[in-house]
Amino acid sequence: MDKQDDFLPNLTTAYGMILVLWGLIVTTVSESQSISSFAPAFLGLPLLVSGEMSKSPEANRKLWMHVAATFGVLGALGGTRFFMVMGDGLNYASSSMLMMFVTGSAYTVVCVRSFIAARKASEASAVE
Repeated sequence: MDKQDDFLPNLTTAYGMILVLWGLIVTTVSESQSISSFAPAFLGLPLLVSGEMSKSPEANRKLWMHVAATFGVLGALGGTRFFMVMGDGLNYASSSMLMMFVTGSAYTVVCVRSFIAARKASEASAVE
């Protein structure tokens, strides 16, 4: 495996860590009593795990990266709630929603582009 092969799993692990930290920090700073303030952390943990699992030698990398992409889509979809509450102004909750929408969308785009490139590379090597 070269550095390019490690890009998406490393990105997934880092993104998962960022979401977990975001959820913990925002919950602590806002002194929220709501479990929903941990939403970024709840999405970040499976991303962190799937990113790490895809790096192990015996792992089914394709499976784990598809699991991660699914959680990226869920984060983006969950973040769409921002558009329902944006009239209330930017607060901790709406900031988290916006962050999840933007980063989840960007992460999903990166995953899809990577999957397409991997498919094309696989088809090209099968032809040779």
